[in-house]
Amino acid sequence: MSSRKKRSPEEQARREKIRELLQSSGVSSMEDIQNLFKETIAEFMENGLDAELDDELGYSKYDYKNKDTDNSRNGHSSKTLRTSFGDVEVSVPRDRKGEFEPQILKKNQTSISQDIEEKILSMYAKGMTTSDIEAHIRDIYGIEVSDTTVSRVTDKILPIAKEWQQRPLEAIYAVVFLDAIHYHVRSEGQIIKKAVYIAIGINLDGKKDVLGMWVGENESAKFWATVLNGLKNRGVEDIFIACTDNLTGFSSAIEGVFPKTEIQNCIIHQLRNSSKYVSYKDLKALMADLKAVYAAVDLDALDAFSERWDKKYPKISQSWRDNWANLSTYFKYPQEVRRLIYTTNTIEGFNRQLRKVTKSKSVFPTDDSLLKMLYLAMIDITKKWTGRRQDWSAIYAQMAIFFGDRIPE
Repeated sequence: MSSRKKRSPEEQARREKIRELLQSSGVSSMEDIQNLFKETIAEFMENGLDAELDDELGYSKYDYKNKDTDNSRNGHSSKTLRTSFGDVEVSVPRDRKGEFEPQILKKNQTSISQDIEEKILSMYAKGMTTSDIEAHIRDIYGIEVSDTTVSRVTDKILPIAKEWQQRPLEAIYAVVFLDAIHYHVRSEGQIIKKAVYIAIGINLDGKKDVLGMWVGENESAKFWATVLNGLKNRGVEDIFIACTDNLTGFSSAIEGVFPKTEIQNCIIHQLRNSSKYVSYKDLKALMADLKAVYAAVDLDALDAFSERWDKKYPKISQSWRDNWANLSTYFKYPQEVRRLIYTTNTIEGFNRQLRKVTKSKSVFPTDDSLLKMLYLAMIDITKKWTGRRQDWSAIYAQMAIFFGDRIPE
């Protein structure tokens, strides 16, 4: 037979008070306990709100001697708060100037589950699995949440994400990075590989922003043309330089929508494609020779590379020649601008962080569930994107030389 758990003196004293409270309140059913609990929530909230207003005004309700403000109390308003035990009426104190911003019960808060919902969204944004989220909420709040609850909470993000996709954009971007990452999504009983198209812009103030993320069937120049037209419809009139991977037809898609935009193919993509079929023993020497190619300013280095490697790997130099027009755009710019555009590092770093968040999901049930997770992850990642690039003054000075006639007065 198991012995009863030994209680500490504090627990015993607390239990004694609870017994007295239950007896004096005439509690005889679970419903009575729920009502008592609702009153307890109201009392706790009201005491906390009164204390917060005391703190805000700098004097307590009956302590006029210490009053050092021209603001004062101005009665109470009633607020209905949803809880898991039902609706609770809370009396919220007001101040005459309307400056009081309570923290324990925020102005727009209608439920004490909102705090929990924010925690669920935050954990989801960091890529935690539903079962991990359930376990954490149970540990922190002692509340059971189901898969359905997590989905219901995170689904509230969808209209916000779709509104974000449609928001107006700036008229001019100095640089826009365009890339796609791929995910598996379930569709009509099959698992399909889908591309998520991502555009990140740097404006004329040197600030970085994710312009949009779009879920499409697979990466194609045709879909990119839709993305670019979407940017135009949202107010983008000009892009000085677009940094892209060298997807077939991509250049003509950009030229069709933004004819004046210069295109720089990502050197990193090109290097990755070049090294794909190279044997391990040749890799170091071959990559060193390729570095000489993209550090050079003419085709001589590529000719030297061809002489050394064409017999063994003929496709590499051919691929560089075929793409040379868009690979060499950056040669005409000074070092500051080159550093910014010769690689899509800006977007590669962002994609890497997205992958870290989404790695717990091998397959997404729908396009919407994928967009929902990417949007929350994007909000989390871009919190740190507050300032402009440190080297922006030097970059802008060069941009003004090359694109002066397109920069507004």
